Amino acid sequence: MDVAATTAAATTAKSDTIGIGRARLAENFDTFLSLLTTQLKNQDPLSPMDSNQFTQQIVQMTGVEQQLATNDLLKKLVANTTSGVATAVSLIGKEVRAEADVAALKNQKADWTYKLDRAATDVKLEVLDSKGRIVATKAVADAKAGENKFTWDGKTSGGAVLADGIYSLRVTAKDGSGSVVPSKIFADGLVTGVEQADGSTLLTINGARIPWEKLVSIRQPVLPADTARTIASSITSSNTNNPDDKTSSPAAA
Repeated sequence: MDVAATTAAATTAKSDTIGIGRARLAENFDTFLSLLTTQLKNQDPLSPMDSNQFTQQIVQMTGVEQQLATNDLLKKLVANTTSGVATAVSLIGKEVRAEADVAALKNQKADWTYKLDRAATDVKLEVLDSKGRIVATKAVADAKAGENKFTWDGKTSGGAVLADGIYSLRVTAKDGSGSVVPSKIFADGLVTGVEQADGSTLLTINGARIPWEKLVSIRQPVLPADTARTIASSITSSNTNNPDDKTSSPAAA
């Protein structure tokens, strides 16, 4: 049995059920609102609607509205949980690039890539901590158009060494005429984890959690030459020692 196909079918059925239920609730909600409005318009001025009854009807209407919102949220969670995580898990071990300004500082090193639409003569790079406070600043006199690398040593502008953690980068760039140069910041690295939080699928990239919809590229990591040789040697050795291999050796021939 194809588990993936079965799961997808069950998800589709569940989503369809939620959609039908929402349509019915929406129809009942509209009908209730129409009836209540008509009742208010045509009530006897000498014998108006009882306030308690009116309050109960308002409460009922609010309950229906809340149920509609709950169903919408449930539908979103079902979609995110089944498709988002399942797809994102396949990215573990892959090298990716995400449009994100966060990076993890580890062993006094954090890396960012920022891309400028055109060359800039005045670039200010600001590193911020998790509370949004500027902890380090670097000025770049001339930066080329396109991609530029920035590696932070984990030290403040005053030379103090900061603890490992998640930090963000802010880029302000201007050209020779003083006009702002648009920029984008990217996080590059291996995906080491996937999790679901507040209805969003998050990828752990170099220790930082980034929404997977921020990904802009995915690639297979290039193994170091010695690692590749080790793997190739293991495969060759496994094939040579395979008892199921029916090929006769020269000695046996």
